[in-house]
Amino acid sequence: MQRLKSFYLKDVVPKLQKEFGYKNVHQVPKIEKIVINRGFDEHCQNTKILEALLNELSIISGQKAVVTNAKKAIAGFKIKEGMPVGMFLTLRGEKMYSFLDRLINLSLPRIRDFQGLNVKSFDNFGNYNLGLSEQIMFPEIDYDKVVKLQGMDISIVTSTKEVKQSYFLLKELGMPFSL
Repeated sequence: MQRLKSFYLKDVVPKLQKEFGYKNVHQVPKIEKIVINRGFDEHCQNTKILEALLNELSIISGQKAVVTNAKKAIAGFKIKEGMPVGMFLTLRGEKMYSFLDRLINLSLPRIRDFQGLNVKSFDNFGNYNLGLSEQIMFPEIDYDKVVKLQGMDISIVTSTKEVKQSYFLLKELGMPFSL
């Protein structure tokens, strides 16, 4: 069992039950999935760059990403039908807890001038969204082998619909929120 998952079950669940008055363990909010999304620009039409970005995301997450293609042509953006425009992957279970543990404890502290995550990034459904500008903060990525600096969006989907409960859950798991 992942370290963060066992910490959640042993320490965070009792705190959430005490704080919000849950009588049943199954009422306690939990993280359901993490979605990692990456968009492309015109430089990513090169297959070598596309494969390198796919490989990097696979190394970071431990799971292969799915490439999304344009459904129709948009001349203003120089997009043709069938052209790759992004990639995404959904993490659940053990891989999700492993990725979140590495994100909280290894990657976020490596950001230069890091002051904490913005508390206003919660949506109205209790999910947290954060955007990263580069992939080199992850320790799995070798800086010398990076072909192109590319950011990513990370969405942490929780089972609760209230921002207060979702914030408390992520704060107890160790998310470094700014004050």
